[in-house]
Amino acid sequence: MLKIDARKRLAEFEWQGRLEIRPGVTALFGQSGAGKTSLVKMVAGLLAPDEGEIAIGGTCVFASREGLNLPPERRPVGVVFQDGRLFPHLSVRGNLQYGRPRGSRSAPALEEVVELLELEALLGRRPMSLSGGEQQRVAIGRALLTAPDVLLLDEPLAGLDGERRGEVLGFLERLKRDSDRIIVYVTHRLEEVVRLADRLVLIDRGEVRSAGGLQDLLGRPELQAVIGQRTAGALLRCRIEQIDDGDGLSRLSCSGHTLFLPRLDLQAGSEGADIVLQVRAGDVSLSLEPPRRSSVLNVMSGTVERVVQEDGALANVVVNVGQTLWARVTRRSVRELGLSPGAEVYATIKAASLYSAD
Repeated sequence: MLKIDARKRLAEFEWQGRLEIRPGVTALFGQSGAGKTSLVKMVAGLLAPDEGEIAIGGTCVFASREGLNLPPERRPVGVVFQDGRLFPHLSVRGNLQYGRPRGSRSAPALEEVVELLELEALLGRRPMSLSGGEQQRVAIGRALLTAPDVLLLDEPLAGLDGERRGEVLGFLERLKRDSDRIIVYVTHRLEEVVRLADRLVLIDRGEVRSAGGLQDLLGRPELQAVIGQRTAGALLRCRIEQIDDGDGLSRLSCSGHTLFLPRLDLQAGSEGADIVLQVRAGDVSLSLEPPRRSSVLNVMSGTVERVVQEDGALANVVVNVGQTLWARVTRRSVRELGLSPGAEVYATIKAASLYSAD
């Protein structure tokens, strides 16, 4: 386990927080400049907190009271930054071997990492001849060869185009599946969080606003300020029933409800597989009766759990449809429909507004 209880005065605000991070992928999510990278640097030993403690697997690596501050090379931590930071004068093989501690029996074999990240064809090349995605794969491999208890990935896909980003994401998914280590993944892109993370830590101006399971946190309207109004919404875990029903739509089963969305770009035989949908709050409408003769295909019955009023014209309504869904509606609608905890409602979602978050 990674335990953090630290305070650090930064240029624009004070970072202060307490976290316990277990094996698996934990995403640090927040706006640019929120303090995510500062936290990574404190864990890695690149930035000393003003006070507090940091412990990795029961071993204290920083304790202000005792004057303890282990240097980066003595911490069981591997770090990958967004620019890779490879040594330009070394080949890929040289970069990988540089990260491997001499005489270590706990470090994975070079061949294992090369196979995992498909680096065999790159071993003799120099970093300048590699694509951005290839450089990041090498950087991840070098970090893994240090045999870290904690792998810190700080915006590793920043600056990559869509194709390269998808390439590296695929390798990170494989790493997650084949590893039981602690992986801390820093990003401000929700789609990366959804695809990789088991847990989510929301950070805003150096404060841990909330931490917990991914789906639960993204369903909380009060965290909208961190997530952003356009992105804010819920994640629905569904099962693929049919990829193409003849109308170019995919049919999904979701907590007893049937949902339709434009045909998923998936291989044949994907029926029965699980999938995560992102549903933006602004794309959900509420009514007290099921719509009749409507163009909207997706209707989910549920119960209002809570209503979060805002100072302006809008309000956020959390609805239990077997999973957490929420709608962004006007305060007038809340009043006229009598929306309050316990009210039974029908949530309607246009098929065209749904998309896979995977």
